[in-house]
Formats: sequence, C-alpha cells, structure tokens
Amino acid sequence: MTPVIFTFTRVRTVAHRYREGMAQRNRKLAARIAALGFSQAELARQINAEIELLTGKPGNVTDADIRRWLRGETKWPQDRIRLCLEKVLGASAEDLGFVPRKKRIAPPEEDPVHRRALLAATSGAALAIAAPYAPAHGRLGVNDVRRFHQDYVAIVRQDRAVGGSREVEKLAVELASRIQSTLAVSSSSTRVRDMLHRLAADVFGSAAFAAIDAKSPRRARVHLHEALIFAGLSRDSETMYQVWNHLTLTSRQHENYAEAVAGSEVMKRSSTARRDSLYASLGHIRNASGLARLGRRSEALRALSDAERAFARSSDEKRPEWIKFFDASEMDALSSFIWSAMGDHGRAEYCLHRTLAAIPKGMARNRALYTAHLALAQARQGDLEPACATGRQAHALLLPTSGSRRTAHTLAATRKVIVASGSKSPEVVEWIEESSQWI
Repeated sequence: MTPVIFTFTRVRTVAHRYREGMAQRNRKLAARIAALGFSQAELARQINAEIELLTGKPGNVTDADIRRWLRGETKWPQDRIRLCLEKVLGASAEDLGFVPRKKRIAPPEEDPVHRRALLAATSGAALAIAAPYAPAHGRLGVNDVRRFHQDYVAIVRQDRAVGGSREVEKLAVELASRIQSTLAVSSSSTRVRDMLHRLAADVFGSAAFAAIDAKSPRRARVHLHEALIFAGLSRDSETMYQVWNHLTLTSRQHENYAEAVAGSEVMKRSSTARRDSLYASLGHIRNASGLARLGRRSEALRALSDAERAFARSSDEKRPEWIKFFDASEMDALSSFIWSAMGDHGRAEYCLHRTLAAIPKGMARNRALYTAHLALAQARQGDLEPACATGRQAHALLLPTSGSRRTAHTLAATRKVIVASGSKSPEVVEWIEESSQWI
C-alpha cells in the first residue's frame, strides 16, 4: 500500500505546484507583449538597446529572462532593466504585473527624485529625463493596426459602391498620410511596423485604383510610387503583387501594352502566384489582356486558358481586402475584354451576360461598368436597338456621385459605334440625341 500512497501524494503535489505556477504567471505582461506584437527575442534586443542608450554599455537581457518574467519567477527586475522595460512596453512596471520589493525604510511609492538620480548615476552623466510614457507619441500595437485597417476597409467598400470619385481617392491619401505620420512619431515592434507598412501600401493602392477608375493614370502612378516604397519596406510579396497589378492597369490606360504584358509576367511568376492559384489566375488573365491588344492571339488564348485552370483550382480562404473583387463574375468580365480585343464580340457578350447574372449586390460601380461594356459588344455586332436600351440602362445605374470615368468612356465608345453605323431608326436617332446630354 505504501508505494500507492506515495505515488498519489506525489501526483497531488505536482498538480498543486502546476496550479500555483499558473496562478503566479504574469498575465499582464503576456497581454502587453502580445498587443505590441513582440517576440521574446525581439523584446530582449530592444530592452538591451535602451540599456545601452541609458548606461553606455550593452544590456545582457535574454529571451530566457523574458520567460522568467512571464512565469512570475522574477517579481521585480533590476532598476535599469525595469526602467528600460517600461520604456519599451510603454507602461509602468506595476501595470505590467510586477510587484515592488518591500523596503525597510521607504515611502509607499518610488520617489520620482530618486528615480531621476538613479538614471543620472547609471548613465555616468546628468541626463534630462522625459516624463512618463506619452501614449500620443508612444508605442504602437496590433490594435492600432486594426483601427487603421477598419478605415481602409470602409474606403474599399465605398470605392466598390460608388466608383473612382475624388472623395474616395482623397480619403485614401489622408489615411495613408495618417499612417505615415504615426510611424514617424511612434515606436513599434518589427512585426507591427511591417503590418503598418503593408497597410500603407494597400491604402496607396486604393488611391491609385480610384484614380485609374477616374481615367487619371498619371495621378495613379504618383500613388503607386508611394505604394511601391511601402511594399518594399514591408517585405511582403502579396503587397508587392498588388502594386504590380495596378501598374499593369495604368500601363494599359496609357496604351503601353508591352509594359502591361511585362508587368503581368512579373505577377504570374511571383512567389505569391506560385503559392496561391487565385493570384496566379489574375496574373495570367492580365497577361492575356495585354497580349490580345498586341495582336498575339495564340499566346493570349493560351494565357486565358491558364487563367481559367488556375481559377478553377483556387479555394476560398482568407485573403487581403483588395483582391476580394476577383470572383467568378469578375473572371467572366475580364475574359470578355480579351475576346473583345480579339474581335470576337459575340463571345464577349456571352461572358458579360454571365458577369451581370453573378455580380454581387452592392457593387454598383461594376454593374454599371459591365452593363456599358455589354452595350458596346452589342453595338459592335450591329445590334443597335438592344445596344441603345442597354446603354440607357448603364447610364441609369451610374450613381450621380460616381467618378467612374471608365463607364462614361465605354458609353462614349458605344455612341461612336452607333453614330458611325448611319442608322436612321427612330429608336437609334432618339438614343443618339439623348446620350449627347450625358456622355
């Protein structure tokens, strides 16, 4: 019986120690480290850097020390370490879950005069000591990134609903400027800084797309120059992919189709495209679009086939906000542009009917744009009366606040085809007169 009693007692003792260890764990410190996005090794490096600034000698804090703090084994770090930890994490030691040591003769709270004297002594010279951590110019955390991201999502959704208005472009530029200013006056972990660099690139990308939709490729290029800088700083391949995607669109608007093809080659060969079939599909279809406009039909058809196969392999998963536009309806719409560039307007019309049947609700800009392209496809086939009716519908769908010049440009192209037909049909003549008022 004795061995059984001993084993049971030992198990109970181990369980008690485990519960005691869990109770002593410094949860406040763990929560603050997680909120700021630090790894244990990076936190140790930043504390050591602050110690060197303070004392002139490198610190020797390691990730093992961080783990001891998290386990609650170190109740109150040494003075110079504690002060530097407070600066890096932007909170007092008590707020970080540390418990001050009891002193034989000492006031209940640490004397700020003693604190300043300690800093001056450890530095070897008199130092001007700043006030406690100011949150206005303090350390950024994951929650700050989330708040900025919410503003970005609102801009993207407004762009999808309204189109490339100057207001959308302005909001995106203002948000990007706020992120830039915050990065300039605040400190952060490497992870959080990379997240903000990615977000700044995405926001500048939204500003660029609003300019593209407004048929202002020069303004778009200015925004994309900024996006390219932040994408490089983020070291994120998906963010860089987005910049290349928008660059191909500006190249196409400049009718520099060779440059558009070169940009799409970068997209489809990127590590992002190799990793995710949806990105591969978008790269291939951008490539097909440029090749079709260069008259390289067989290559364009091959690229379109590659795009369709890659799209069929793609699966639903969490992706950045900007690429959510690329669904089945958009795939058909982009395919219609390729068929149209190759002169097959019947096939283009078929794709556009599929697009309009599947396009999600709330995407008013895209519905107006693709309805206008449907009118153009019908006009190019000689179906003038249906083209007039569809063109009228596209104009009705275009919101008064929309800045989507792409839609207006497509309707203008439709009118040009219909006028050139020389038709004297009363319905056609009436539409030509009517459309002159809104194109």
